[in-house]
Amino acid sequence: MNGLITIYVPRDAAALAVGADAVARAVEAEARQRGDQVRIVRNGSRGLLWLEPLVEVVTDAGRVAYGPVAPADVPGLFEAGWLRGAPHDLCHGPTEQIPYLARQQRLTFARVGIIDPLSLADYAAHDGWRGLRRALELSPQQIIDEVKASGLRGRGGAAFPTGIKWQTVLGAEAAQKYIVCNADEGDSGTFSDRMLMEGDPCALIEGMAIAGLAVGATRGYIYVRSEYPHAIAALEAAIMLAEQAGWLGDDIQGSGRAFHLEVRKGAGAYICGEETSLLESLEGKRGLVRFKPPLPAIQGLFGQPTVVNNVISLATVPTILANGAKAYADYGMGRSLGTLPFQLAGNLRQGGLVERAFGLTLRELLYDFGGGSASGRPLRAVQVGGPLGAYLPESQWDIPLDYEAYAGVSAMVGHGGIVAFDDTVDLAHMARYAMEFCAIESCGKCTPCRIGSVRGTEVIDRIVAEPATRESQVVLLRDLCDTMLAGSLCALGGMAPYPVLSALNHFPEDFGLAPVPAAAAD
Repeated sequence: MNGLITIYVPRDAAALAVGADAVARAVEAEARQRGDQVRIVRNGSRGLLWLEPLVEVVTDAGRVAYGPVAPADVPGLFEAGWLRGAPHDLCHGPTEQIPYLARQQRLTFARVGIIDPLSLADYAAHDGWRGLRRALELSPQQIIDEVKASGLRGRGGAAFPTGIKWQTVLGAEAAQKYIVCNADEGDSGTFSDRMLMEGDPCALIEGMAIAGLAVGATRGYIYVRSEYPHAIAALEAAIMLAEQAGWLGDDIQGSGRAFHLEVRKGAGAYICGEETSLLESLEGKRGLVRFKPPLPAIQGLFGQPTVVNNVISLATVPTILANGAKAYADYGMGRSLGTLPFQLAGNLRQGGLVERAFGLTLRELLYDFGGGSASGRPLRAVQVGGPLGAYLPESQWDIPLDYEAYAGVSAMVGHGGIVAFDDTVDLAHMARYAMEFCAIESCGKCTPCRIGSVRGTEVIDRIVAEPATRESQVVLLRDLCDTMLAGSLCALGGMAPYPVLSALNHFPEDFGLAPVPAAAAD
């Protein structure tokens, strides 16, 4: 075959876990043996995790997808003519036309899986740095006004308006201010932060630089969990390239404005996903939750005004600055504007990442994207928002995914993690797991979380094992949950009752209690 053919093989951790490196080596060896000229690009994942490693071949008709590809499949793919995009049992046609991708609205993840994550030329060719270029032409207040008008809210779970947080830091008087990225993605069933950092690290770098310009911060830190070595390596390499190209440093693109960025590795504590505990860890201390006030925006890292935002929040800022606030705010509903990368996990046929505007339903995600249960059994419960999220019964799967709508049914959208369970799940066991998880991960600073989670685990055990005292123990459990909700210092203890109470309210039969009529449960 004449001409150089480009083949994309993901370098994302999910693809590596199922043999992507071996596939890349097999492709290279087979091409050499056949005399075919190929260029292998290691891209991020497209997010179709059930098809990983998903290999794409660039043809005259565009990129054509094949997957899941194993090393043993490679000779047959060459034989079938995959370098021309020929049909094969593993062929899914043009990548962009795969229904799972075609139905998405990718803004934050627009480049993930498409570009070489460590090519600044590739990043720039796909609208990279446009947001930062525009920010350099604006005043700090104008940048913040744009973020406010976009409606962007914190994507880490709390959903606090990003622009208001930035406004507070801008108004604080200090010789040094900081931008801190919370990349301690510890919730079960979540992986969007990791995918973004591995697949498009410059988007996060650009977003943090814009945040620095907006509030007058000249230094930033990305706090990444130690379990993400590939993300850490990608970020460190991208930061070095950005410094060499003048997008970071003392004089960003000759503007006279400075921003320096470092990666810091966490030590594996779930509680360090809480912003004040994260700041303690960044300072070299034990990860303990701080009392608030003062807020981190006033006294944060090293006692200085600090913006603390999640990966997705910061990585979304460049598209807002590049395309304007209105273009972003046109997506979504109510006060939940823009898009959110939902992460499908658990008992689903098609697990992966789906970026869509707020307002779609859980049922759409579970069936239109997730393809229903992997086991073939009926889905029974879905936990939304991580290990501290509520368990939603089928009667609530048609509620629009919207921060306020979910708060109205004592649930939360959170970081967009979705874990599905079929009808074999024991919700009493899952409720106990939530309390035990809280007990293990608690920093121990406040009594409701430290003691309440231990006692909650014990009470659930008694509810299940002792029918004679079950009713009184349920009253005790509800009272304990109320104390944790109202009295915990941070969201770990304050949210642990959500999965417990939702399981108790919607699936009482799993606790040995009489089922609640559907109307009453809703």
